[in-house]
Amino acid sequence: MAAAAASPALKRLDLRDPAALFETHGAEEIRGLERQVRAEIEHKKEELRQMVGERYRDLIEAADTIGQMRRCAEGLLGAVRATDRYCARLRRAGSAAPRPPRAPQPQPSQEEFYSMAAQIKLLLEIPEKIWSAMEASQYLHATQLYLLCCHLHSLLQLDSSSSRYSPILSRFPILIRQVAAASHFRSTILHESKMLLKCQAVADQAVAEALCSIMLLEESSPRQALADFLLARKAAIQKLLNQPHHGAGIKAQICSLVELLATTLNQAHALFYTLPEGLLPDPSLPCGLLFSTLETITGQQPTGKGIGVLQEEMKLCSWFKYLPASIVEFQPALRTLAHPISQEYLKDTLQKWIHMCNEDIKTGIATLLMYVKSMKGLAGIRDAVWELLTTESTSHSWDMVCGRLLEKPLLLWEDLMQQLFLDRLQTLTKEGFDSISTSSKELLVSALQELESCTSTSPPNKHIHFEHNMSLFLWAESANDLPSDAAWVSVANRGQLGRSGLSMKAQAVSPCVQTFSSALDSKLKVKLDDFLTYLPSGDSSLSKEVTPKQAKNCAFDRYGDAGTVQEMLRTHSVACIRHITDYIRAELQSIEAAVQGQQDALGSGKLHAALFMARLCQSLAELCPHLRQCILGQSGSSEKPVRDSRALKKQGKGKPQEVVPTQAQWQEVKELLLQQSVMGYRAWSSAVVHVLAHGFAQSLLLDDAGSILATATSWDELEIQEEAESGSSVTSKIRLPTQPSWYVQSFLFSLCQEINRVGGHALPKVTLQEMLKSCMVQVVAAYEKFSEEKQMKKEGAFPMTQNRALQLLYDLRYLNIVLTTRGEEVKCARSKQDSRIEKVTDDLEALIDPFDLDVFTPHLNSNLHRLVQRTSVLFGLVTGTENQFTPRSTAFNSQEPHNILPLASSQIRFGLLPLSMTSTRKAKSTRSIDSKAQAAIH
Repeated sequence: MAAAAASPALKRLDLRDPAALFETHGAEEIRGLERQVRAEIEHKKEELRQMVGERYRDLIEAADTIGQMRRCAEGLLGAVRATDRYCARLRRAGSAAPRPPRAPQPQPSQEEFYSMAAQIKLLLEIPEKIWSAMEASQYLHATQLYLLCCHLHSLLQLDSSSSRYSPILSRFPILIRQVAAASHFRSTILHESKMLLKCQAVADQAVAEALCSIMLLEESSPRQALADFLLARKAAIQKLLNQPHHGAGIKAQICSLVELLATTLNQAHALFYTLPEGLLPDPSLPCGLLFSTLETITGQQPTGKGIGVLQEEMKLCSWFKYLPASIVEFQPALRTLAHPISQEYLKDTLQKWIHMCNEDIKTGIATLLMYVKSMKGLAGIRDAVWELLTTESTSHSWDMVCGRLLEKPLLLWEDLMQQLFLDRLQTLTKEGFDSISTSSKELLVSALQELESCTSTSPPNKHIHFEHNMSLFLWAESANDLPSDAAWVSVANRGQLGRSGLSMKAQAVSPCVQTFSSALDSKLKVKLDDFLTYLPSGDSSLSKEVTPKQAKNCAFDRYGDAGTVQEMLRTHSVACIRHITDYIRAELQSIEAAVQGQQDALGSGKLHAALFMARLCQSLAELCPHLRQCILGQSGSSEKPVRDSRALKKQGKGKPQEVVPTQAQWQEVKELLLQQSVMGYRAWSSAVVHVLAHGFAQSLLLDDAGSILATATSWDELEIQEEAESGSSVTSKIRLPTQPSWYVQSFLFSLCQEINRVGGHALPKVTLQEMLKSCMVQVVAAYEKFSEEKQMKKEGAFPMTQNRALQLLYDLRYLNIVLTTRGEEVKCARSKQDSRIEKVTDDLEALIDPFDLDVFTPHLNSNLHRLVQRTSVLFGLVTGTENQFTPRSTAFNSQEPHNILPLASSQIRFGLLPLSMTSTRKAKSTRSIDSKAQAAIH
């Protein structure tokens, strides 16, 4: 053990250099190394001794064996030489002896002996020939040989009860084993023949021979043969359906199943069907093959023709001439006559078999289709079945075969598989769109959480910053504002997928909305591409134009269920969008309830989330072209969505036209998205109006002199000529307001800021109208509250002067003009609002001298008209498109200076541009502001 333990240590040392060894080790270590080396040497010597001893014993044993073999070979050679010498002596003695006389000819008793010997010889050779026939799959020939063997047993009395005492068995004991071996052939031939019936790629003649073998061995009737054939095919179907499932092998299994069904019916016709009397057989459509084969095997051959079963096997053998005639002319026979099967019985049996296999086939195919995970896989299986049934070898005379056997066509696709494929399509579609809606909902939830959790002062990324302030995105330049091919490709030829960044800004589509829409559209594209593999390619109208000849050659219409599949796709697409919009509706309702009545709601993340969902619903229909294609079908991809509104307008103007159901569903989806978009914008607009109107009301209700002076604006001084009582003209000066109060301007400007912050040019028209209407309602309510407080005449309140009432009247009329829409659809809703405005106006006019009011009114209206035109561009979308582009029909007064450009007589593309006031007008305004302020104080 010590030597073994020291061996690795010695291997690590270099003992070839003693000088280095003595330099690195001391004396004691050197002695220890010496002892280890000596111990290792002794260990190696002992191993060498043991190895030599063991090999020496083996060598001695091998030498002894070689010597024994040499002695055995020498003895064998001696025995052979002795045998040669003995044979030589016998030859010499035989040549010296006299030749015996010729033997006499065999007597008749010897003929019987030779006949028995030939039968025994044939009996010994038949098993080998049976096995050869079995190996060559010639089961009918093996059956004939087996029946001949049984016939030989009966002739030789080998199968009788007294066979043990038979003189033949006593002379030839080997025949006992031969009889026992022949008894197993029957079960083997039956088993192999029935196994052949379960194979589908077998010729009709081979099946007929196998059935004949079964009938001869079991002595059964043709009806029993039909039952055996159908039961074997049913077992083959079950075996095929229960094979292990491997992805790509599903198509092969289903095609093999269809081929097995078709082959079974064709072979049933070829084997069992017999033509009625008077009809000539069709060479291309064989029938009655089983009965013709039976007649050939069991029919009696004319005398002198053929030798039955042994005709080809034993003709050249020398002992063949001694076989008796019963063996030479042997042919199998049935106990009962093989009557043909009636057509009625054949039809009933086949129909029962089809009905019995129907449930197994449907269950098996449904189980197989569970392993197909895509529409492309289903389409591949369907097309493979179509090609299989359409091929010439399968579809040849299929209708005639079904008509003869079943008296009706057997539709393998329509009756067995089409509904199973549609059910699997339904499941895959539901799973796919459920996955899309779930992932889209998760993406939406994460986006909303990110928007609500981040403040505008510290956004995590640029895209969230753009969601907080859309104007930053709209006015920020980026490299993708224009596409690279913008110089030579027009917008009309670019298509929907080639949108530029500038077009997204024009529609106020934020990057977060683009990201979400792109993700949803890519998922829909994958699902749509998978669906299109199941639908006909190209225009559906072209696929329907099939000639009658082509339709006759096709096994079935593989695109016959295209309408059902498209409806399935359309239904699930709409359900997916409804699932997303339901979640958006719930979120918007919670946001609307959370921000209602809050004064700090404008900077909260919930409003940003509401705006994000509103923009998303507004642009989703346009940014997801594959959603449109899923609902409208393949024809929807070629139509441009821009033409939808124009087409609807034309339909509204002209006679009512029929609306395609798919178009109606697409319009419903767009309206649903628009409703959610308007709901989101409504949550934002109500919060904005509430906050701004609250500030406006607070400024309006301030009653101290400082606040009134702080909100005062410049007035205009005008010279008017009046006729005195004497008839002479009197010139007097009047002062009128030309600008609204500061809090009015601040209110309108803040409203414009908030609208532009969210991309107001892309807001829905109904949102702007509702927002302006709400603003006007709040403004009127503030003025009503102001009038009520003035009528109460609180102590210490600042008195209401005529100038202040005039300014308030000017402000109210200006707000009424700016915030009131001119659309026809809101005229009915304005009647109640106008009565409230008129009441507040009457209250304010009651505070002004009637004579002064008559004098001021024309000039006040002129100032109002001029102010509206001057501020129409400044306040942008607040004034409404109806007010911006109003044509001007009155002529210009050369004496009155204007600070706006003349308006064109027709609608123009850009709004009005404000100009600076003249120096004279500025001077007048500067001089009149002091007097106006003093008058307001008094």
